[in-house]
Formats: sequence, structure tokens, C-alpha cells
Amino acid sequence: MQDLSPFSRRKVMITGGLGLIGSALARRLADFGADVDVLLVDSLNENFGGNLFNIENIRDRVRINISDIRDTHGLRYLLRDCDFIFNLAGQTSHMDSMSAPFEDLQINCLAQLSLLEACREINPSVRIVYASTRQVYGRPQYLPVDEKHPIHPVDVNGINKVSGESYHLLYHQAHGIRSTVLRLTNTYGPHMRIRDARQIFLGIWIKNVILGQPFEVWGGEQVRDFLYVEDAADAFIATALSDSTIGKVINVGGSEAVSLAELAGLLVDGTQTAGFRVCEFPADRKRIDIGNYFTDDSLFRRLTEWRPQTPLRVGLERTVDFYRANSRHYL
Repeated sequence: MQDLSPFSRRKVMITGGLGLIGSALARRLADFGADVDVLLVDSLNENFGGNLFNIENIRDRVRINISDIRDTHGLRYLLRDCDFIFNLAGQTSHMDSMSAPFEDLQINCLAQLSLLEACREINPSVRIVYASTRQVYGRPQYLPVDEKHPIHPVDVNGINKVSGESYHLLYHQAHGIRSTVLRLTNTYGPHMRIRDARQIFLGIWIKNVILGQPFEVWGGEQVRDFLYVEDAADAFIATALSDSTIGKVINVGGSEAVSLAELAGLLVDGTQTAGFRVCEFPADRKRIDIGNYFTDDSLFRRLTEWRPQTPLRVGLERTVDFYRANSRHYL
């Protein structure tokens, strides 16, 4: 169990705080004790992952501000006294980034620069952990992918996330802001968006499982690793409490790598529900698919001693059980 005492009597802001990882972080911090001041900032944009039900059991132990990170004036006020910022707000849909590239630019690039500039002017001592994505690597040239792998995004989202990363690193180098970039692999678990595949393709699979309907697996041979949301939250906390991660960009991977067909099999076998069928990739998706990917996160494990604790089969079972009990809040 992580020692959360460094958060005692501190102010923590989580952008994207009503989303999948943000709400998991909020629950971890709220469960620690009432003397941690947790502020959740989220736009509740219907196309993103924010959901008030995600913090239903801790609503009286956190503060909520419904606002957009593109609102520079509001952010300047909110971050004034923060000790920690978990910067998770972003546009995560790869397809949406291709159809609405300027919105992705505003959220994943310009808003990040505005946040950092406000920190420089108002709160330069703040500790920031920024959520990036393995998507920045593009199609892997070798596996597993480490931090030395070339950066070659295949979509607008990846390009803008690289820019967001670069701003965080630059503001550390030039202005001393203590920032770290985490490149996350596919993150899943209770409280993720399942009404469509905007957040992760696994969401739409689980929606169909809950409804007792078969789901489609495109391709099926692609190998990926998956990070359970509680393990992701622990990774962010470990990062915030580690001086050795400051100024670095670091991979965070999952517990194991499987093909998508194997993943679908685990999901169906573990839930005893409708099956799946393997289909050809839609042309628009195929253009931005990265093929096989799994993570070398040995650097992160060495720096923080973090390890994923949740086997994939267990994580899938917990996720399905959650949505069977709470589907009305997510469909």
C-alpha cells in the first residue's frame, strides 16, 4: 500500500477529474483522509469520459469545478494554491482528432501551454504529472517499446499529445516547474466510457457484453498490453511522490500482452455471455491503426518500484461486474 502522507494538508487538482483515471485518483486520495483538499476540474463534455457517477461515493469529500481547461482565466484562479496537479484532461479519441483536428489542437496542445504558462506566472512550485499516451510512438519499429523508440504519430491526436509533452518538459527545463510525462498504454476498468469506442475500443465490447450481444473484433491478431485503472492511479501517485521522475518522460505499461482475439476470448469466457466475430478492419480505422504494441516500462519500475497488481482476467471480471450493476449510468 502506498504511503499517501505527503498529500496530508496539501491541495491537489485533477484536471479531467470526473473521467476514468481522474476519478480513480480522487477515490484514492479521498479515502486517505479528510485533510487532503481534492479539486476535480472537468468540462463534462458529452463526447469525453467525465461522469458525475464516477465519484458518487466520495462526492462529499472532494470539490468539483465544472469548467474547460481552455478557460484560461478560470484555471489561473483554480491553480493558485495547488501543491499537486494531475493533468489528465484531454481529447482522447483518435478518430475524432482526424475529423475535428482543431478541437484536438485546442485541448491537447494550446490548453496545455496555457496551463503551464499560468503555473509559471502564479504557482511555479507546483508538482505536475501529465497524462500522455503510447500513441505518440506510432507503428512500432521494435517490441517492446521503450522511451528511446522514435516518435512518429499516425493521427492528429498523437501529434498534439507530443506537443503537450514537449511543453511540460520545456517548462521544467526553462522555468523549473517540476513536471513529469507518463505515456500510458491502453487503460481500462470500472468508470470508463462504454457507450462508444471514443475512450478505448474495449468499452464498446463491454457494452455489448452487458447487453448480451455479440461484438466485433477488427483484425484480431494485433498484440496489446492493458493497464487496469487502479494500477494507473497508483502509477500517478508514485510519480508525484518521486523526485527521480521529475523532468522525464516515462512509459507505463500493463500486466501482460495479448492479441485482441485472445482478449476477446478472455472477456467472453469470464462472463459467459454472447460471443464475438473477427472482422476486417474498416478502411478509416486501418489507416491509423498501429498494429502490435506492448510496453517496456522498466525505467518507471526502477525509479518508483511500482508494479501492476491486477491480472488482465481479474480486471476484466471486475469491470464487467461493475457495469452489470451500474449500466444505467453509462449507457
